[in-house]
Amino acid sequence: MAGTDVEVLAALGVPEQSQQFIVDVVPLAVAREGKGQPVVCLHAIGHGGGDFAGLSAALRADFEVIRVDWPGHGRSGSDSHAPDAQRYAELLGRLLDQLGIVSPIVIGNSIGGAAAIILASRRPVRALVLCDAGGLVAVSPLVRGFCAVFQRFFAAGERGARWFARAYAFYYRWIVLPAPAAAARRAQIIAAGYACAPLLRRAWASFARPQADLRDLAAALDVPVWCAWARSDRVIPLLLCRPAIRRMKHATLSRFSGGHSAFLEQPEAFLREFRAFAASCQPANGSDQVLPGGNGAEPTLAATSGFSRSMR
Repeated sequence: MAGTDVEVLAALGVPEQSQQFIVDVVPLAVAREGKGQPVVCLHAIGHGGGDFAGLSAALRADFEVIRVDWPGHGRSGSDSHAPDAQRYAELLGRLLDQLGIVSPIVIGNSIGGAAAIILASRRPVRALVLCDAGGLVAVSPLVRGFCAVFQRFFAAGERGARWFARAYAFYYRWIVLPAPAAAARRAQIIAAGYACAPLLRRAWASFARPQADLRDLAAALDVPVWCAWARSDRVIPLLLCRPAIRRMKHATLSRFSGGHSAFLEQPEAFLREFRAFAASCQPANGSDQVLPGGNGAEPTLAATSGFSRSMR
């Protein structure tokens, strides 16, 4: 990897002084900030733990915020396994064991949201925040064709096609992160386009596989879920995900102006609603009450229902 690639990837990641943890031979860079209820933040493919820097700064007085760079992203090392939600959830579970993190609130964006669903099916979590999460649509022929288009797009970046830089910038400026509040972060992501192209191509291949359909897994979860969706998302449109969200046992929905990441595009509104949701997830009697997890999972934590935004 060229030095410039290292630099542009690091700019997307957690802070330079962050610790690294070896998880299944993969060095994962992790930032831990603040004290209180743990909140684990999982970024989208081609992004990094730096996506949540602003959110962490706003929450660290009341929460412990754990930000992770996925393998090959930010300051984390590479992984011999293909990037997909199943692998990310496996690594995340082992990482949380190393960190001693129990029953966190997990915020996941895009593939990070898909990994959060899988994680919550396997171990106790306080709650999930799904920001334009993957896994909530059927892997139909139309979806496979859509994924194939993106695989070809990112394959062009992988081989260094000159037109890719301008096309990738257009993609992020007008489709993925169009909101002005995300402009600085968008520029960093665009700068890392060529460096991230191989991971993006492989990830989009994984989205077309049958195991990418997590609808039944999500429906079986017995845990509070807040779906914080960008209204203008054209990559994971809310319209296609609504049926899966309606099947969830304890789901609420908020919609924000933007393209894919409400916490970057509408940070103040997202923060306000996150605080309300987190407060609603505290056990009523001050102690952790457990319920059996869905889909054969370990017990998950029960929560009160004070967060009032129903998705129905």
